[in-house]
Amino acid sequence: MFERFTDEARSVVERARDEALGLRAERIGSEHVLLGVIAGQGPAALALRERGVTAENLRPRVAHLAERSLDAEALRSIGIDLAAVREATEDSFGTGALDAPPGRFRSGRVPFGPDAKKSLELALRQALRLGQKHIADGHILLGLLQDGRLPAARALAEAGVDLDALREDVERRVLARVA
Repeated sequence: MFERFTDEARSVVERARDEALGLRAERIGSEHVLLGVIAGQGPAALALRERGVTAENLRPRVAHLAERSLDAEALRSIGIDLAAVREATEDSFGTGALDAPPGRFRSGRVPFGPDAKKSLELALRQALRLGQKHIADGHILLGLLQDGRLPAARALAEAGVDLDALREDVERRVLARVA
């Protein structure tokens, strides 16, 4: 599939890997792919920035999503507060004590998680739906937006982004780019 990616789309994937490494994630998730899109220069990045979405203001949401992936609600229902556990652990052992051990990801190899794989497959479907043979950053963003359950789409919705309006804007930009 990557042979269909434009240079900008390949850069999105590289930046997603870098974001996952920087956040010490065990897998590249759709949220890291979104951060990779935002940091680019293509029409999808521009559409996001015009809505006030930047990597800097989205990273805390991504970190929050990672904590929620531990199913904080389920743990809270049995009396375990993850935020309190993190705070107590960091008070005792220092800031970042629960983060991945230093050096764990030095190889730079971080596998794609299921939701990142799904978002890239959806990007291919978006390109095909639009009658295009390549995958650009706009297709990747459209793939991220296609399934509202993906962490990337949830992060944007929580940031107050109108996902339908963004989808329409990006699709228009993608189509105008090839016209």
